[in-house]
Amino acid sequence: MPTLGASRARARRAAGSVPPSPLPPLRVLRLPSAGPEDVVVDGTGRVLTGTADGRILRVTLPGQGRGGRVEELARTGGRPLGLEPLPDGRLLVCDAHRGLLCVAPEDGGAVEVLADAVAGEPLRFCSNASAAPDGTVYFTVSSRRYGLDDWRADIVEHVGTGRLLRLAPGGAPEVLLDGLHFANGAALAPDASYVTVAETGTRRLTRYWLTGPRAGRADPLVEDLPGFPDNLSRAADGTLWVALAGPREPLLEQLHRAPAAVRRAAAAAARRVRVPPRRVLRVMAFSPRGETVHDLARRGAGYRMVTSVSAHAGTLVLGSLVEPGIALCALPPARV
Repeated sequence: MPTLGASRARARRAAGSVPPSPLPPLRVLRLPSAGPEDVVVDGTGRVLTGTADGRILRVTLPGQGRGGRVEELARTGGRPLGLEPLPDGRLLVCDAHRGLLCVAPEDGGAVEVLADAVAGEPLRFCSNASAAPDGTVYFTVSSRRYGLDDWRADIVEHVGTGRLLRLAPGGAPEVLLDGLHFANGAALAPDASYVTVAETGTRRLTRYWLTGPRAGRADPLVEDLPGFPDNLSRAADGTLWVALAGPREPLLEQLHRAPAAVRRAAAAAARRVRVPPRRVLRVMAFSPRGETVHDLARRGAGYRMVTSVSAHAGTLVLGSLVEPGIALCALPPARV
């Protein structure tokens, strides 16, 4: 199976001399349960998210009639992370404990397991998914070594056991890319020519080509992000939004260059000592060619560890692995 080293092309550098623009003030909508790790917008403009207790929730935003209304659509029996609405009203769910699921809100929240193993190996940490028009699903597994509760250990040990997988209609899951450093968000290109994967551990967006002369090969789309990329979302205009769950950590980068035994010891310590997230918010957006369209940041906002961002009708919707609700703010103009 291919690895990232199969092909490299010139990538955009995300960190430059231009400072980020201020992220507008946030309004937080509290939810019945905490940890809305991913936020997506359905065809009616309502926000879908999954929470730490296994619920899938639908939120009607302010200005949409019964603004602020929260409905429970389903319970997965695990820990839902990445979500992807399907054209028929169903919902793909990457569950960290149960694998790739399909939820039918109009059928009483029925939950179907689409994939919980690949080549006989359980999907330990299913993270995010993107669906192609033909029904093919591209999804990520963040780690083959650690589960969700120990995500910090994977980032610290830096061994690269993440994967990008494909599930064709009626088929079995297959591995497209191996050796990724904490594979996270996944998003198809507007023309479905490639799928982008966020590699949290290396602060880059990796592109896997699906069509054309580079099909089956991978290269970086954006490198040297100023923080750790998490979930990805594709806006209606083709813009790729990425949430940075935390800022760049120079000491961690030094640790990544240390011998494997040192990194293993540090990972064991990370499982015992939980460092609280820093109160720095940052989200970015890129064109299909990797050019920076938005770079927005805010310090001390009172909303920590943004793991997802979606743009809809002039509003940014933010989600977090740890916060008790979703956050909303105005979408500023794009960079000229």
